[in-house]
Amino acid sequence: MFILILISTLVVYGGLVYYIGWRGYRFLKPESSSKRFKIIYSLVVIVVASSFFFGVMSGITFLQIVGAYWMACFYLLLLLVPLAHITVILLRRTRLPRHKTQRWAGVVTLVLMVSFLGYGIFNAYSPVVESYEIKIDKGDSSLDSLSIAMAADTHFGLLSGKGHAERFVKEMNNLNADIILLPGDIIDDDLQIFLDHNIDQILSELHAPYGVYASLGNHDKHEGTMQEIIDALENSGIQVLYDETEGIQGQFTLIGRKDKIDPNRLPLEQLMDGVDPNLPAILIDHQPYDLDIAQQEGIDLMISGHTHRGQVFPGSLITDAIYENDYGYLQKEQLHSIVTSGFGFWGPPIRIGTRSELVKIDITFE
Repeated sequence: MFILILISTLVVYGGLVYYIGWRGYRFLKPESSSKRFKIIYSLVVIVVASSFFFGVMSGITFLQIVGAYWMACFYLLLLLVPLAHITVILLRRTRLPRHKTQRWAGVVTLVLMVSFLGYGIFNAYSPVVESYEIKIDKGDSSLDSLSIAMAADTHFGLLSGKGHAERFVKEMNNLNADIILLPGDIIDDDLQIFLDHNIDQILSELHAPYGVYASLGNHDKHEGTMQEIIDALENSGIQVLYDETEGIQGQFTLIGRKDKIDPNRLPLEQLMDGVDPNLPAILIDHQPYDLDIAQQEGIDLMISGHTHRGQVFPGSLITDAIYENDYGYLQKEQLHSIVTSGFGFWGPPIRIGTRSELVKIDITFE
């Protein structure tokens, strides 16, 4: 079954690359097209289009970087090339020279692709701060307020590397929050890259009076054990709650869950057994599923990531259809659900229609 899916994917991908490559050739070829130009052009398209797969299989850093940026360009070209193609077909009904029409269609397509690529990279690497103010029943807590700095989906790795991590630490600390919470996908599938870039040391500079806590997501995986990832993060001063609860100075309770895809994940009901129901309860869960269950179990605030808000349009339409709350704020009785679009990115290093972000949550206890 896996082989059939893989072959089907490669066939579809190859067909799309052929279409984009052929239209690009038609748009850009010289008026007196030479066989040499066609061969060179074809080789460039084949090498670049295959860089993503060879990069993943070989682990060669250069190919992985080229492949990631190619996938960004590929996505944009899938949107732009058909539009240019249709425009050329319509302009054939006019008296405009056919070759010049095709040439200008190619030039405009390239300009738009480069412009959208730059815009997407800017959105990915230039985070903003999204702020929320909520009210929670304080119960037996003596706190009047609590400020939370939250970020998910940092995906620290090859492209979201040292510079992005340093920016992350600086801007998180500038929020001056009482506690920092990280709901998953901290690394991008490869713990060794995370360690080789000394990102663990950079994250050790995060500080907040009540500490730094995290849950793990579906990309916090690697070829070793989960304990290796947990140890690496906890050596950075980040306490990982892996289907665990933690009382914070007798004022509120944190509940951190394993990711939804983990077959050993405990039911929330079991995790809540023994949690003081008279104190505010904050749930850190990477994927924003089962809001009804969280509400029934007495959770006051549930923070999540995972969706990236689709990352690139029209992905947001898909995530909105899948999740009850795919981004932003939603309240269900006493439960407040906040989902972030994420600080990093997955795959192509672009965001279109979304923005890299940090989240500041100001809670007033009543």
